[in-house]
Amino acid sequence: MRPNSIEARDVAYHLHGYTNPRAHEEQGPMVIERGEGVYVFDNQGKRYIEGMAGLWSVAVGFNESRLVDAAQNQMRALPYYHSFSHKSHGPAIDLAERLIDMAPVQMSKVFFTNSGSEANDTILKMIWYRSNALGKPEKKKVISRLRGYHGVTIASASMTGLPNNHRSFDLPIEGVLHTTCPHYWKEGRDGESEEAFATRCAEDLDAMIQSEGPDTIAAFIAEPIMGAGGVVVPPATYWQKIQGVLAKYDILLIADEVICGFGRTGKMFGSNTYDIKPDIMTMSKQLTSSYFPFSAFMMNERVYEPIADEGNRIGILGHGYTASAHPVGAAVALENLKIIEERDLVGNAAERGAELQAGLARFADHPLVGETRGVGLIAALELVAPEGAGDARAPGALGLHMNRIFHKNGLISRNVMDAMAFCPPLIITQQQVSDMVDIVEKSLETFASEVA
Repeated sequence: MRPNSIEARDVAYHLHGYTNPRAHEEQGPMVIERGEGVYVFDNQGKRYIEGMAGLWSVAVGFNESRLVDAAQNQMRALPYYHSFSHKSHGPAIDLAERLIDMAPVQMSKVFFTNSGSEANDTILKMIWYRSNALGKPEKKKVISRLRGYHGVTIASASMTGLPNNHRSFDLPIEGVLHTTCPHYWKEGRDGESEEAFATRCAEDLDAMIQSEGPDTIAAFIAEPIMGAGGVVVPPATYWQKIQGVLAKYDILLIADEVICGFGRTGKMFGSNTYDIKPDIMTMSKQLTSSYFPFSAFMMNERVYEPIADEGNRIGILGHGYTASAHPVGAAVALENLKIIEERDLVGNAAERGAELQAGLARFADHPLVGETRGVGLIAALELVAPEGAGDARAPGALGLHMNRIFHKNGLISRNVMDAMAFCPPLIITQQQVSDMVDIVEKSLETFASEVA
């Protein structure tokens, strides 16, 4: 007999990512039916503040008619075309030019993909290709960071530095290394200043490069602010010191801007926020506000020229995707970027972000809060076990518990282990930020009574 309810049908037929399959069989899904601005509504009619903008991504809110119209108009004009064998179309050309103009440093070319994972996977291939073109076949290793997040394909999941993305998947692949996570609150030593910790992170990177052999390291990949690893804000002077190490050994810098890009930090890119000068930049999520699966990466001349030479030597650059530079995705991205600019959503992220950070900072002394942190409209509240509880609770149990309380009170967050992440749409208002913080306060009161 077939299941009747939508929840039962989901359990019967749908395998979810980032979900415990057996737990899902027991509890079923929250079914979201519609969105409106910063809010989403479930199939029971309950309204939630979408405090994660979906998955760090819906910049302009959930019912932006201009993006719907852009997709519809492009569907009518040219619903699909590819970019192989010298073919192109207006939306792809316009968007590539727009992104190059927006870049925080001088860039040369844009390559279009369909997700952040796919973009980073392609970047690793291009780095290998470039090293071969330079006559340096040994220069292939990439250094990432523990708790960094760069995707879930075989290559990008290897660069991701989270254990659950490796366990039972036979990852990471050879040639992908992970250095120190720059989380001062967790990784800093007693008596060590923030700047001293940043120095140690740079020294750890330098030591790894020396140990592996500088001539074997092709690139270093990192998010300006670590997102899915728990919203880790780099310590003061970190990026200055890391870039100094990379320059010393002629190692490419890849800035993964999938979460930080297009206003999230209160500036257009996280690279602007931290004066990062990347050779390659990965972009997705807020590029289309996730109204269409779409991603891209930019590269500078230093990266592009050897790749072009090698493609010429072989006769073709043997890589691409059916939907690379999809005209509908490109049209949606162009309109989305117009909205971000016209409505000064980057400025709004800076102003509302300051309010969000100040609001969460009120809870820094709460006995069940270890740290509040963030920049712009990306933040986290790290939960800690009640005094005397020791290690009685499994890592992540507090976060899962708080998630349930948030849902009851009308807020969607995402627990990264025991860190509650916040990343609302860039359109959020002062009142809506206040409402979010009020829900957090109310939920902390409930949480304290239930875990004591």
